[in-house]
Amino acid sequence: MTEFTSDSLTISISLFLVSALAIGISGTMMIAIAERLAKQTGLGEALMGAVFLGLSTSLPGIVTSVTAAFGGYPALSISNALGDIAAQTAFLGIADITYLEFNLEYAAASAATLTQGTLLIVLLAIPLLTIANPAFTVWGIHPASIALIAAYIFGLRLVASAQNRPMWTPQQPENLPIKKPDAAESEPDGLIGLWLRFFLLAGVLAIAGYGLEQTGVSIADSTNLSENVVGSLFTAISTSLPELVTALVAVRRGALTLAVSNVLGGNSFDVLFLAFSDLAYRNGSIYQALTEHEIFILALTILITGILVLGLLRREKHGIGNIGFESFLVLLLYVGGFLLVSFS
Repeated sequence: MTEFTSDSLTISISLFLVSALAIGISGTMMIAIAERLAKQTGLGEALMGAVFLGLSTSLPGIVTSVTAAFGGYPALSISNALGDIAAQTAFLGIADITYLEFNLEYAAASAATLTQGTLLIVLLAIPLLTIANPAFTVWGIHPASIALIAAYIFGLRLVASAQNRPMWTPQQPENLPIKKPDAAESEPDGLIGLWLRFFLLAGVLAIAGYGLEQTGVSIADSTNLSENVVGSLFTAISTSLPELVTALVAVRRGALTLAVSNVLGGNSFDVLFLAFSDLAYRNGSIYQALTEHEIFILALTILITGILVLGLLRREKHGIGNIGFESFLVLLLYVGGFLLVSFS
């Protein structure tokens, strides 16, 4: 019996790594397509990153959370959703390290990115309100889930308005490197072809996300690790790999607004995982599964998102280790917070 368990765990870990690798490769390929679509459709990097790229790179996470909730693993579902957001925000700090000219938040600040950050804080606060009555449902759905979807849709309208008709514009940094198009970008591709390639890669992300969910549950069952730890660390970080990969590639290409909007937009969509998981969970409201662990992650994520917004407002050119104070604090709080969660 022990040998069977050991073999099963080895297979699960192997499939987990393969799925994570597929996510990383697909995410890398999507960024160039997303940048071209932003130009050719006129959507702009902020809206393209917030909606299409953010939603697509979030597919592994939503598949993981929804299937976990449907399978009766509410703790894994919630921890994955919240862990996704915290991990992806920390990834911006990593992307900031790779951008040497200025701090990333200094160069990428705009009315649209600030609106996205504020929207994310609002969305994260809604699940906290369910603590008062987590079991209350209407036709099996908690009102907070409806509020999350409505707030997200309204927030996207605000982001589009902030991008198209900004009431204020931050001073642009000097001496930003000019992006040089790749050879592939000079090839005449039609919009239909670009969209088809984009959604094909999004489909690969979704399939890989399902593989991560299945192996994540298997690892949780085969080890002494709790669903909370597996969800907030293993599956959350792995399903967040598209955001890390696309942020790093976007920064390397000079698409700074796309990098930040992808993470903030993806994070806002990730909060909706709770609403979708609530629909999939058939044993009452999924908010009943909120524990001190998830509440801590929610509060931590609100804190680091607030610090990120302050960084976008402060716009420090250079800081500690050539990154802004916000990136330094976000990375410090993320590592410290999850070490505390893991060993508590």
